[in-house]
Amino acid sequence: MRFSVVVEVSGLEGIADPEGQTIERALPALGFEGVADVRVGKLIRLHLEAPDEATAYERAEELCRHLLANPVIERYEVAVSPLTGAG
Repeated sequence: MRFSVVVEVSGLEGIADPEGQTIERALPALGFEGVADVRVGKLIRLHLEAPDEATAYERAEELCRHLLANPVIERYEVAVSPLTGAG
C-alpha cells in the first residue's frame, strides 16, 4: 500500500532562529505590522510503501530520527495518510 507522508520540522524553543529573526525584522519595512515570533522550519512530503498505516508511520518516524531532523535542535511532526487513485 502507498502512503503520503508529511513531516514538519522546526527548531526547538530556546534555539536561535536567525532566518526567522531576519524575516521578522524585515516585515515592518514591507508594511506588515504586528507580526511576532517568526520561526522558519521545513516541510517534507514523500510517498512511502508499507503494508499498513501504522507501519508507514513508524518508518516515517525512523526517517526523521536518522535523517530528516536533528533531535538536538529540532522537533518534528509526522502525518500519514493513504494515497488513493494514481497518487
